[in-house]
Order: sequence, then C-alpha cells, then structure tokens
Amino acid sequence: MVKCVVDIDETVGSIPTEPTDMDKIEVLYEDKDSIVIDKPAGIDVITLGEELSKLRPELNEVERKGIVHRLDKDTSGLLVLAKTGEALIFFQKQFKTRSVVKSYIALATGRFKEEEGTINVPIGRSPKDGKKQRAYLPFEPGPSSRREAVTEYKVIQEYENYTLLEVHPKTGRKHQIRCHLAYIGHPIVGDKVYGFKNQPCPDNLKRHFLHASYIKLKFPDGKYREFKSELPEELKICLPKQ
Repeated sequence: MVKCVVDIDETVGSIPTEPTDMDKIEVLYEDKDSIVIDKPAGIDVITLGEELSKLRPELNEVERKGIVHRLDKDTSGLLVLAKTGEALIFFQKQFKTRSVVKSYIALATGRFKEEEGTINVPIGRSPKDGKKQRAYLPFEPGPSSRREAVTEYKVIQEYENYTLLEVHPKTGRKHQIRCHLAYIGHPIVGDKVYGFKNQPCPDNLKRHFLHASYIKLKFPDGKYREFKSELPEELKICLPKQ
C-alpha cells in the first residue's frame, strides 16, 4: 500500500521488526514530540497505545499513552500520538478549535440524490443502547450529553447499490460519520452497529468500510504537515467492478 507523506524532515527510527502484533502498525512520521501512524482495522486505540508504549517508553509518561484523537476499532487510517504532555495539549487544542483538517473514505449504502451535502444534526448517546450514538432533531427531547455534530460529504463514485464518498467531519463526536450517514438513510456498508437489516454488502467485506485517509495539522515545531493514506487492500477488493 502506497503512503504519501508531506514535509517529513525529522523522521527518527521506526517500529522494530520483531514478530509482534505491532508489525501491523506503520509509522509514517516521528520526531521528539509526536508519532503519526497508519492504524489497521481490528485494533482499538487503547490497546494500540498500550502496545506502542512498550516500544516507546516515553508514552507512559503522557496521559492516555499520548493518544490525541480516536478511531473506532474497525476503522483504519491515520492516527496522531503525542510523546510529551506539552505536545498532547498542543494537538488537542487544535482538535478542540476545529483547525485540524481530516477526511475519510466511506462506502455508503444506496445512491445519493446530490453530489455533495452537509449533515448538521446533534448526536448523543442512544437511550436504548449505551454503546451506540443517535442523531437528534434540534427540538427533539434527548440526553443532555448530545452535542453539535457537522459532517460534510462528496460523492467520488456511484455503483449500483453503493456510493463511494469523501467525508469531512467538522466536529469530532463518537461514531459521528457512521451515525450521520445512517441518519440520512445511507449507512456505511458493513456497519454492524448502524447498518440496516438486510442491507447489501460485498461478500468479502469483513468490517465497516471507513478509512481515515487524510489529516493536516500544525506540529509543535511550528510547521504544518499533512499525511495521506490510500485505501487498504481489504477495502479495495470490495469495491464493485465497473
């Protein structure tokens, strides 16, 4: 899988090649303050932080093992970790002020009427399932935990039963993209939590089709860096043939 990394000028080392589960983790960038990795699906970020801290002991000194933001267990793609407490605060402030640029690739069920759109609907915990999020209308009764959530999307390619999307979450809520796309009637293909009963799904798809493909943010050294990750092969082979 080809990766594209822009402005990598302080890369130091890489994860050792011992036969561990961490062999699956590719380090795209590393300096004294941070690590940017390409997370495969099937590894939750808590476990990842624990395992990576065995190889990078400095992460043990940082809150939550330096995890700046989260990806769902079965979502692959770009993830940033901080190696110092100061870097963690520096990065988190950017996420809080929404100055980080992120995009995902998703395969959604069905075909869209518009080429692009914005979903601006609050999200909060589902009253029926505490592990699940739910979208709420502005004046609909709901939990006090619900928060503003904004997701932009653009159609990349249409298929008979699916649509490939580029998705830009403007806020960072739990399960935001998955919840929002299900809310508008186009759940992500393969999503066992937010998918609809009997929705079409490629036979060889083993997880939900969502990949964190791009991120751009400022680093503690004052430089902006952007990182790109292509779709992993296990998702590419699931795309319908044209």
